[in-house]
Amino acid sequence: MIDQQVAMQNDMPVSGQARGFNAGRMVIAAVIAVAIGAFLYFDLGQYLSLDALKQNRDQLLAFTESNYAVSVGIFILTYIVVTGLSLPGAVILTLAGGFVFGGVIGTLFVNLGATTGATLAFLAARYLLRDWVEQKFGRWIEPVQQGFAKNAFSYLLTLRLIPLFPFFVVNLVSGLTRVNVGTYVAATAIGIIPGSFVYAYAGRQLGTISSLKEIASPNVIGAFVLLGLLALAPIVYKKFLEKPS
Repeated sequence: MIDQQVAMQNDMPVSGQARGFNAGRMVIAAVIAVAIGAFLYFDLGQYLSLDALKQNRDQLLAFTESNYAVSVGIFILTYIVVTGLSLPGAVILTLAGGFVFGGVIGTLFVNLGATTGATLAFLAARYLLRDWVEQKFGRWIEPVQQGFAKNAFSYLLTLRLIPLFPFFVVNLVSGLTRVNVGTYVAATAIGIIPGSFVYAYAGRQLGTISSLKEIASPNVIGAFVLLGLLALAPIVYKKFLEKPS
């Protein structure tokens, strides 16, 4: 009888924690859903287009010159929200950052916003989905989890450097792995620098751009692919050393 009472008492906190954990997940999921719904309902994507940026470039420059610190804060916060919610428009924001702040400084502000937003998306995916994914598909993904964890930095750096992999997909999928947050942040912050600089620098010539395809030329993409493959060199070298002689 006493053992049963002790067992019941031990179970109660765990059950309460589980309910609180599930409630927290529901709240976060609801907030994300409402934010994405508002973005779609009010058609805010129309303001994150190349045409809208070009039409409002004079107003953006004037506002930035008069309110530089406020402009920086609004820009970084907007980038965090767009990236954190996996909304379209990050490329346009990068062009805008380069246009109003310059190629180098714009890249810095883009990096701050993109890395922070990507980390929030990563943490949200981990908090909301990773336990469920591991319970559902644990047997099949365990080898992948172990392999990814051993070389997480190189893998993530490659995924960031090669623009063939959608930014938001890498954010969400990475959250389902066991990579630690520090490694994820470092690989993201370093890996997005080349792409961010290319688009931020292109933003300085905004008036001459008629399509985003003009920026992502085959030569530029090829250079990113080579950088991504270079990031895999440590893994290949390690595999070579591990081969039995």
